[in-house]
Amino acid sequence: MLEVHRTHRAKILNYSQVEDSLNRHGWSASKLWNVANYHSRQVWEETREIPGHEELKNDLKGHDKYKGLHSQSSQRVLEELAEAFNSWYSSDDERDNPPGYRKQNYYDQQGRRVHEEHPLSTVTWKQNGIRHDTKNNRVRLSKGANHKEHPKAWEYILVEYETRPGVEVENLQQVRAVYDQTKERWELHLVCKEEIETPDAPGTETAGIDLGISNFAAVAYSTEDADLYPGNRLKQDGYYFPKEIANCDDSSGDRATRLHHKWSERRTHFFHSLAKHIVEKCIERSVGRINVGDLEGIREDENAKSKNWGRHGNLDLHGWPFDRFTSILEYKAKVEGIEVMEVSERDTSKTCCVCGREDDSQRVERGLYVCESCDAAFNADVNGAENIRLDIDEESNSESTGQLSGDRSTGWLAQPGVYLYDLSCGFQPQREVVDSKP
Repeated sequence: MLEVHRTHRAKILNYSQVEDSLNRHGWSASKLWNVANYHSRQVWEETREIPGHEELKNDLKGHDKYKGLHSQSSQRVLEELAEAFNSWYSSDDERDNPPGYRKQNYYDQQGRRVHEEHPLSTVTWKQNGIRHDTKNNRVRLSKGANHKEHPKAWEYILVEYETRPGVEVENLQQVRAVYDQTKERWELHLVCKEEIETPDAPGTETAGIDLGISNFAAVAYSTEDADLYPGNRLKQDGYYFPKEIANCDDSSGDRATRLHHKWSERRTHFFHSLAKHIVEKCIERSVGRINVGDLEGIREDENAKSKNWGRHGNLDLHGWPFDRFTSILEYKAKVEGIEVMEVSERDTSKTCCVCGREDDSQRVERGLYVCESCDAAFNADVNGAENIRLDIDEESNSESTGQLSGDRSTGWLAQPGVYLYDLSCGFQPQREVVDSKP
Protein backbone atom coordinates (compact mmCIF):
# COMPACT_ATOMS: atom_id res chain seq x y z
CA MET A 1 0.00 0.00 0.00
CA LEU A 2 1.11 3.54 -0.78
CA GLU A 3 0.24 6.40 1.56
CA VAL A 4 -0.58 9.72 -0.10
CA HIS A 5 -1.97 13.03 1.12
CA ARG A 6 -4.53 15.01 -0.85
CA THR A 7 -5.77 18.53 -0.21
CA HIS A 8 -9.42 19.40 -0.86
CA ARG A 9 -10.63 22.99 -0.93
CA ALA A 10 -13.95 23.58 0.79
CA LYS A 11 -16.47 26.41 0.99
CA ILE A 12 -17.67 27.46 4.44
CA LEU A 13 -21.48 27.25 4.60
CA ASN A 14 -22.14 28.84 8.02
CA TYR A 15 -19.81 31.74 7.24
CA SER A 16 -21.55 34.46 9.23
CA GLN A 17 -21.40 32.30 12.38
CA VAL A 18 -17.67 31.58 12.24
CA GLU A 19 -16.21 34.62 10.47
CA ASP A 20 -15.44 36.54 13.66
CA SER A 21 -13.72 33.56 15.32
CA LEU A 22 -11.63 32.86 12.21
CA ASN A 23 -10.67 36.55 12.02
CA ARG A 24 -9.50 36.49 15.63
CA HIS A 25 -7.38 33.41 15.02
CA GLY A 26 -5.99 34.85 11.78
CA TRP A 27 -4.93 37.97 13.64
CA SER A 28 -3.45 35.87 16.45
CA ALA A 29 -1.36 33.92 13.94
CA SER A 30 0.06 37.19 12.57
CA LYS A 31 0.79 38.50 16.06
CA LEU A 32 2.61 35.29 17.02
CA TRP A 33 4.59 35.43 13.76
CA ASN A 34 5.68 38.99 14.56
CA VAL A 35 6.66 38.17 18.15
CA ALA A 36 8.65 35.14 17.01
CA ASN A 37 10.18 37.15 14.16
CA TYR A 38 11.40 39.82 16.57
CA HIS A 39 12.76 37.14 18.91
CA SER A 40 14.58 35.40 16.05
CA ARG A 41 16.16 38.67 14.93
CA GLN A 42 17.35 39.30 18.49
CA VAL A 43 18.91 35.83 18.70
CA TRP A 44 20.56 36.37 15.30
CA GLU A 45 22.04 39.70 16.40
CA GLU A 46 23.43 38.20 19.60
CA THR A 47 24.64 34.79 18.38
CA ARG A 48 24.66 34.97 14.53
CA GLU A 49 22.61 31.77 14.61
CA ILE A 50 19.04 31.17 13.45
CA PRO A 51 16.82 29.55 16.11
CA GLY A 52 15.00 26.41 14.98
CA HIS A 53 11.29 25.84 15.56
CA GLU A 54 11.94 23.67 18.63
CA GLU A 55 14.01 26.44 20.18
CA LEU A 56 11.31 28.98 19.33
CA LYS A 57 8.69 26.74 20.90
CA ASN A 58 10.67 26.42 24.13
CA ASP A 59 11.34 30.17 24.28
CA LEU A 60 7.81 31.32 23.46
CA LYS A 61 5.42 28.66 24.77
CA GLY A 62 4.75 30.77 27.85
CA HIS A 63 4.18 33.95 25.85
CA ASP A 64 0.67 35.39 25.79
CA LYS A 65 0.61 35.44 21.97
CA TYR A 66 1.40 31.71 21.87
CA LYS A 67 -1.88 31.10 23.69
CA GLY A 68 -3.87 32.88 20.99
CA LEU A 69 -4.01 29.59 19.03
CA HIS A 70 -4.29 25.91 19.78
CA SER A 71 -0.83 24.67 20.77
CA GLN A 72 -0.31 22.70 17.55
CA SER A 73 -1.48 25.69 15.50
CA SER A 74 1.05 27.91 17.28
CA GLN A 75 3.76 25.32 16.62
CA ARG A 76 2.95 25.42 12.90
CA VAL A 77 3.39 29.21 12.81
CA LEU A 78 6.82 28.83 14.43
CA GLU A 79 7.75 26.04 12.01
CA GLU A 80 6.87 28.26 9.03
CA LEU A 81 8.92 31.14 10.43
CA ALA A 82 11.93 28.90 11.11
CA GLU A 83 11.68 27.55 7.54
CA ALA A 84 11.56 31.11 6.17
CA PHE A 85 14.62 32.18 8.17
CA ASN A 86 16.58 29.10 7.12
CA SER A 87 15.68 29.73 3.48
CA TRP A 88 16.92 33.32 3.79
CA TYR A 89 20.09 32.29 5.64
CA SER A 90 21.02 29.61 3.08
CA SER A 91 20.32 31.81 0.03
CA ASP A 92 23.09 33.56 -1.90
CA ASP A 93 20.59 35.81 -3.67
CA GLU A 94 21.46 39.43 -2.89
CA ARG A 95 17.81 40.42 -3.32
CA ASP A 96 16.65 38.25 -0.42
CA ASN A 97 15.72 39.82 2.91
CA PRO A 98 14.94 38.07 6.19
CA PRO A 99 11.24 37.26 6.71
CA GLY A 100 9.26 40.44 7.23
CA TYR A 101 6.69 41.33 9.85
CA ARG A 102 3.04 40.75 9.02
CA LYS A 103 1.25 44.06 9.03
CA GLN A 104 -1.01 46.20 6.87
CA ASN A 105 -0.65 49.98 6.67
CA TYR A 106 -3.54 52.27 5.88
CA TYR A 107 -3.05 55.80 4.49
CA ASP A 108 -5.21 58.91 4.13
CA GLN A 109 -5.72 60.84 0.89
CA GLN A 110 -2.51 62.80 1.49
CA GLY A 111 -0.51 59.57 1.67
CA ARG A 112 0.05 59.75 5.43
CA ARG A 113 -0.14 56.52 7.39
CA VAL A 114 -3.27 56.56 9.50
CA HIS A 115 -3.06 53.22 11.29
CA GLU A 116 -1.61 49.74 11.11
CA GLU A 117 -3.32 46.36 11.42
CA HIS A 118 -2.30 42.74 11.41
CA PRO A 119 -3.37 40.87 8.26
CA LEU A 120 -5.31 37.62 8.45
CA SER A 121 -2.75 34.82 8.33
CA THR A 122 -3.41 31.18 7.50
CA VAL A 123 -4.22 29.09 10.60
CA THR A 124 -3.40 25.37 10.64
CA TRP A 125 -5.05 22.81 12.91
CA LYS A 126 -3.45 19.39 13.26
CA GLN A 127 -5.17 16.22 14.46
CA ASN A 128 -5.26 17.05 18.18
CA GLY A 129 -7.17 20.23 17.42
CA ILE A 130 -9.73 18.67 15.06
CA ARG A 131 -12.97 16.76 15.53
CA HIS A 132 -14.51 15.67 12.24
CA ASP A 133 -18.20 14.90 11.72
CA THR A 134 -18.10 13.03 8.40
CA LYS A 135 -21.87 12.47 8.20
CA ASN A 136 -22.75 16.16 8.38
CA ASN A 137 -19.60 17.65 6.78
CA ARG A 138 -18.60 19.58 9.88
CA VAL A 139 -15.29 20.12 11.67
CA ARG A 140 -14.73 21.32 15.22
CA LEU A 141 -11.57 23.42 15.43
CA SER A 142 -10.11 24.03 18.89
CA LYS A 143 -9.79 27.66 19.95
CA GLY A 144 -6.69 29.20 21.45
CA ALA A 145 -6.79 29.76 25.20
CA ASN A 146 -7.08 33.53 24.76
CA HIS A 147 -10.28 33.11 22.72
CA LYS A 148 -12.14 30.80 25.09
CA GLU A 149 -14.19 33.60 26.55
CA HIS A 150 -17.30 31.42 26.81
CA PRO A 151 -18.17 28.27 28.78
CA LYS A 152 -16.72 24.94 27.71
CA ALA A 153 -19.34 24.42 25.00
CA TRP A 154 -17.75 27.34 23.11
CA GLU A 155 -14.15 26.17 23.22
CA TYR A 156 -14.18 25.32 19.54
CA ILE A 157 -15.23 26.74 16.16
CA LEU A 158 -17.86 24.58 14.48
CA VAL A 159 -17.50 24.93 10.71
CA GLU A 160 -19.90 23.46 8.17
CA TYR A 161 -18.22 22.93 4.80
CA GLU A 162 -18.95 21.93 1.23
CA THR A 163 -16.47 20.42 -1.22
CA ARG A 164 -16.83 19.94 -4.95
CA PRO A 165 -19.12 17.06 -6.02
CA GLY A 166 -17.67 13.57 -5.73
CA VAL A 167 -15.10 14.39 -3.02
CA GLU A 168 -15.19 12.31 0.17
CA VAL A 169 -13.32 13.79 3.12
CA GLU A 170 -11.95 10.87 5.14
CA ASN A 171 -8.89 10.32 7.37
CA LEU A 172 -8.62 14.07 7.95
CA GLN A 173 -5.08 14.92 9.06
CA GLN A 174 -4.99 18.70 8.92
CA VAL A 175 -7.26 21.69 8.39
CA ARG A 176 -6.02 25.04 7.12
CA ALA A 177 -8.17 28.15 7.26
CA VAL A 178 -6.95 30.34 4.40
CA TYR A 179 -8.09 33.92 3.84
CA ASP A 180 -8.60 34.77 0.16
CA GLN A 181 -7.77 38.47 -0.11
CA THR A 182 -9.33 38.73 -3.56
CA LYS A 183 -12.70 37.36 -2.43
CA GLU A 184 -12.26 38.73 1.12
CA ARG A 185 -13.46 35.45 2.48
CA TRP A 186 -12.13 32.44 4.40
CA GLU A 187 -12.02 28.95 2.92
CA LEU A 188 -10.87 25.58 4.27
CA HIS A 189 -8.11 23.37 2.91
CA LEU A 190 -8.70 19.82 4.14
CA VAL A 191 -5.65 17.53 4.06
CA CYS A 192 -6.59 13.84 4.01
CA LYS A 193 -4.51 10.68 4.15
CA GLU A 194 -5.32 8.00 1.61
CA GLU A 195 -3.90 4.54 1.15
CA ILE A 196 -3.84 3.25 -2.40
CA GLU A 197 -2.55 0.07 -3.91
CA THR A 198 1.09 0.48 -4.87
CA PRO A 199 0.91 0.74 -8.65
CA ASP A 200 3.12 -1.26 -10.96
CA ALA A 201 5.76 0.71 -12.80
CA PRO A 202 4.74 1.67 -16.37
CA GLY A 203 7.80 -0.20 -17.64
CA THR A 204 11.52 -0.79 -17.17
CA GLU A 205 12.93 2.13 -19.16
CA THR A 206 14.91 4.95 -17.55
CA ALA A 207 14.76 8.73 -18.05
CA GLY A 208 17.37 11.32 -17.07
CA ILE A 209 16.69 14.93 -15.99
CA ASP A 210 19.24 17.74 -16.03
CA LEU A 211 18.10 20.88 -14.13
CA GLY A 212 19.49 24.28 -15.05
CA ILE A 213 18.84 27.95 -15.72
CA SER A 214 18.30 28.59 -19.43
CA ASN A 215 16.39 25.33 -19.71
CA PHE A 216 14.88 24.57 -16.33
CA ALA A 217 14.75 20.88 -17.25
CA ALA A 218 16.16 18.74 -20.03
CA VAL A 219 14.79 15.19 -20.15
CA ALA A 220 16.40 12.31 -22.06
CA TYR A 221 14.62 8.99 -22.65
CA SER A 222 15.97 5.60 -23.59
CA THR A 223 13.45 5.61 -26.45
CA GLU A 224 15.81 7.90 -28.37
CA ASP A 225 14.07 11.20 -27.82
CA ALA A 226 14.41 14.17 -25.49
CA ASP A 227 12.47 17.22 -24.31
CA LEU A 228 13.48 20.72 -23.22
CA TYR A 229 11.51 22.92 -20.81
CA PRO A 230 12.79 26.54 -20.94
CA GLY A 231 12.69 28.54 -17.73
CA ASN A 232 11.76 31.82 -19.41
CA ARG A 233 8.59 32.29 -17.39
CA LEU A 234 10.41 31.78 -14.10
CA LYS A 235 13.12 34.24 -15.17
CA GLN A 236 10.57 36.85 -16.20
CA ASP A 237 8.79 36.55 -12.85
CA GLY A 238 12.16 36.60 -11.09
CA TYR A 239 12.90 40.02 -12.54
CA TYR A 240 9.38 41.49 -12.47
CA PHE A 241 8.22 40.73 -8.92
CA PRO A 242 11.35 41.87 -7.01
CA LYS A 243 11.21 45.21 -8.85
CA GLU A 244 7.52 45.65 -8.04
CA ILE A 245 8.12 44.71 -4.41
CA ALA A 246 11.05 47.16 -4.21
CA ASN A 247 8.73 49.93 -5.44
CA CYS A 248 6.31 49.35 -2.55
CA ASP A 249 6.31 52.00 0.16
CA ASP A 250 6.49 49.29 2.80
CA SER A 251 8.28 45.99 2.10
CA SER A 252 6.09 44.32 4.74
CA GLY A 253 2.89 46.07 3.72
CA ASP A 254 -0.28 44.75 2.14
CA ARG A 255 0.74 45.24 -1.50
CA ALA A 256 4.20 43.72 -1.02
CA THR A 257 2.65 40.75 0.77
CA ARG A 258 0.21 40.19 -2.11
CA LEU A 259 3.06 40.36 -4.64
CA HIS A 260 5.11 37.82 -2.69
CA HIS A 261 2.07 35.54 -2.49
CA LYS A 262 1.31 35.84 -6.20
CA TRP A 263 4.95 35.19 -7.12
CA SER A 264 5.02 32.08 -4.94
CA GLU A 265 1.74 30.80 -6.41
CA ARG A 266 2.97 31.23 -10.00
CA ARG A 267 6.21 29.42 -9.25
CA THR A 268 4.35 26.58 -7.51
CA HIS A 269 2.00 26.25 -10.49
CA PHE A 270 5.00 26.05 -12.83
CA PHE A 271 6.57 23.25 -10.78
CA HIS A 272 3.36 21.22 -10.54
CA SER A 273 2.61 21.63 -14.24
CA LEU A 274 6.15 20.63 -15.21
CA ALA A 275 6.23 17.59 -12.93
CA LYS A 276 2.82 16.45 -14.21
CA HIS A 277 3.91 16.83 -17.84
CA ILE A 278 7.15 14.91 -17.34
CA VAL A 279 5.41 12.06 -15.49
CA GLU A 280 2.81 11.79 -18.27
CA LYS A 281 5.60 11.58 -20.86
CA CYS A 282 7.35 8.93 -18.77
CA ILE A 283 4.19 6.80 -18.65
CA GLU A 284 3.90 7.03 -22.45
CA ARG A 285 7.51 5.83 -22.77
CA SER A 286 7.23 2.96 -20.24
CA VAL A 287 9.63 4.63 -17.81
CA GLY A 288 9.95 2.96 -14.41
CA ARG A 289 12.80 5.06 -13.08
CA ILE A 290 13.80 8.72 -13.34
CA ASN A 291 17.36 9.80 -12.61
CA VAL A 292 17.62 13.43 -11.50
CA GLY A 293 20.95 15.22 -11.28
CA ASP A 294 22.07 15.71 -7.68
CA LEU A 295 21.21 19.31 -6.72
CA GLU A 296 24.72 19.95 -5.42
CA GLY A 297 25.91 19.54 -8.97
CA ILE A 298 23.83 22.54 -10.02
CA ARG A 299 25.32 24.93 -7.50
CA GLU A 300 28.82 23.53 -6.86
CA ASP A 301 31.80 22.40 -8.92
CA GLU A 302 34.00 19.39 -8.28
CA ASN A 303 35.89 21.37 -5.59
CA ALA A 304 32.64 22.08 -3.68
CA LYS A 305 32.86 25.76 -4.65
CA SER A 306 29.90 27.72 -5.98
CA LYS A 307 29.73 27.71 -9.77
CA ASN A 308 29.84 31.11 -11.40
CA TRP A 309 26.97 31.54 -13.88
CA GLY A 310 27.43 35.30 -14.17
CA ARG A 311 25.73 37.96 -12.06
CA HIS A 312 22.19 37.44 -13.37
CA GLY A 313 22.69 33.70 -13.67
CA ASN A 314 23.72 33.39 -10.04
CA LEU A 315 20.69 35.37 -8.91
CA ASP A 316 18.42 33.15 -10.98
CA LEU A 317 20.08 29.97 -9.77
CA HIS A 318 19.80 30.67 -6.07
CA GLY A 319 16.31 32.13 -6.45
CA TRP A 320 14.89 28.87 -7.88
CA PRO A 321 14.12 26.09 -5.36
CA PHE A 322 15.22 23.10 -7.43
CA ASP A 323 14.82 20.83 -4.42
CA ARG A 324 11.15 21.81 -4.14
CA PHE A 325 10.55 20.83 -7.75
CA THR A 326 12.30 17.49 -7.17
CA SER A 327 10.04 16.80 -4.18
CA ILE A 328 6.92 17.52 -6.25
CA LEU A 329 8.22 15.32 -9.08
CA GLU A 330 9.02 12.48 -6.68
CA TYR A 331 5.51 12.57 -5.21
CA LYS A 332 3.72 12.61 -8.57
CA ALA A 333 5.97 9.87 -9.94
CA LYS A 334 5.50 7.65 -6.88
CA VAL A 335 1.71 7.68 -7.35
CA GLU A 336 2.30 6.23 -10.84
CA GLY A 337 4.78 3.59 -9.64
CA ILE A 338 7.84 5.44 -10.96
CA GLU A 339 10.98 5.61 -8.83
CA VAL A 340 12.94 8.87 -8.65
CA MET A 341 16.65 8.69 -7.84
CA GLU A 342 19.22 11.46 -7.41
CA VAL A 343 22.50 10.67 -9.15
CA SER A 344 25.78 12.52 -9.36
CA GLU A 345 26.01 15.32 -11.92
CA ARG A 346 29.78 15.40 -11.81
CA ASP A 347 31.30 15.72 -15.32
CA THR A 348 27.93 15.14 -17.03
CA SER A 349 28.07 18.53 -18.74
CA LYS A 350 31.56 18.02 -20.22
CA THR A 351 31.41 14.34 -21.15
CA CYS A 352 30.20 13.22 -24.57
CA CYS A 353 27.32 10.81 -24.09
CA VAL A 354 28.07 9.20 -27.46
CA CYS A 355 31.73 8.22 -27.07
CA GLY A 356 32.47 9.05 -23.43
CA ARG A 357 35.27 11.57 -24.09
CA GLU A 358 35.64 14.16 -21.33
CA ASP A 359 36.77 17.67 -22.28
CA ASP A 360 35.94 21.09 -20.84
CA SER A 361 36.26 22.73 -24.25
CA GLN A 362 33.64 20.57 -25.96
CA ARG A 363 30.74 22.68 -24.71
CA VAL A 364 31.46 25.54 -27.13
CA GLU A 365 28.31 27.50 -26.30
CA ARG A 366 25.68 27.19 -23.58
CA GLY A 367 23.26 25.45 -25.96
CA LEU A 368 25.73 23.58 -28.17
CA TYR A 369 27.98 20.60 -27.50
CA VAL A 370 30.54 19.51 -30.10
CA CYS A 371 32.72 16.44 -29.60
CA GLU A 372 36.11 16.57 -31.35
CA SER A 373 36.54 12.82 -30.96
CA CYS A 374 33.40 11.51 -32.68
CA ASP A 375 32.31 14.73 -34.50
CA ALA A 376 28.91 14.62 -32.81
CA ALA A 377 27.11 17.95 -32.34
CA PHE A 378 24.00 18.20 -30.22
CA ASN A 379 22.14 20.15 -27.54
CA ALA A 380 24.35 20.55 -24.48
CA ASP A 381 21.56 20.20 -21.91
CA VAL A 382 20.27 17.03 -23.59
CA ASN A 383 23.82 15.66 -23.45
CA GLY A 384 23.85 16.27 -19.69
CA ALA A 385 20.43 14.66 -19.27
CA GLU A 386 21.50 11.58 -21.26
CA ASN A 387 24.64 11.20 -19.14
CA ILE A 388 22.47 11.41 -16.03
CA ARG A 389 20.14 8.78 -17.49
CA LEU A 390 23.07 6.45 -18.16
CA ASP A 391 24.38 6.75 -14.60
CA ILE A 392 22.60 3.62 -13.33
CA ASP A 393 23.48 0.36 -11.61
CA GLU A 394 25.86 -1.67 -13.76
CA GLU A 395 24.22 -4.90 -12.61
CA SER A 396 20.81 -3.83 -13.90
CA ASN A 397 21.64 -2.09 -17.16
CA SER A 398 24.36 -2.59 -19.73
CA GLU A 399 24.37 1.09 -20.72
CA SER A 400 25.95 2.18 -17.44
CA THR A 401 29.32 2.77 -19.11
CA GLY A 402 28.42 6.38 -19.90
CA GLN A 403 28.29 5.80 -23.68
CA LEU A 404 25.53 5.14 -26.16
CA SER A 405 25.54 1.75 -27.76
CA GLY A 406 26.82 1.78 -31.33
CA ASP A 407 23.51 0.96 -32.97
CA ARG A 408 21.61 3.90 -31.48
CA SER A 409 20.75 7.02 -33.47
CA THR A 410 22.05 10.41 -32.32
CA GLY A 411 19.77 12.71 -34.32
CA TRP A 412 17.37 13.15 -31.40
CA LEU A 413 20.21 14.62 -29.31
CA ALA A 414 20.38 17.60 -31.67
CA GLN A 415 16.65 18.10 -32.15
CA PRO A 416 14.80 17.67 -28.85
CA GLY A 417 11.14 18.57 -28.40
CA VAL A 418 10.61 21.98 -26.81
CA TYR A 419 7.67 22.76 -24.51
CA LEU A 420 6.73 26.29 -23.46
CA TYR A 421 4.80 27.14 -20.32
CA ASP A 422 1.47 28.94 -20.36
CA LEU A 423 -0.15 29.98 -17.09
CA SER A 424 -3.63 28.97 -18.22
CA CYS A 425 -2.96 25.63 -19.95
CA GLY A 426 0.42 24.40 -18.72
CA PHE A 427 3.10 23.16 -21.14
CA GLN A 428 2.47 23.15 -24.87
CA PRO A 429 4.75 22.16 -27.80
CA GLN A 430 6.69 25.17 -29.01
CA ARG A 431 5.59 24.66 -32.62
CA GLU A 432 1.91 24.85 -31.60
CA VAL A 433 2.50 28.00 -29.55
CA VAL A 434 4.32 29.66 -32.45
CA ASP A 435 1.69 28.59 -35.00
CA SER A 436 -1.12 30.00 -32.84
CA LYS A 437 0.40 33.51 -32.71
CA PRO A 438 -1.07 36.06 -35.18
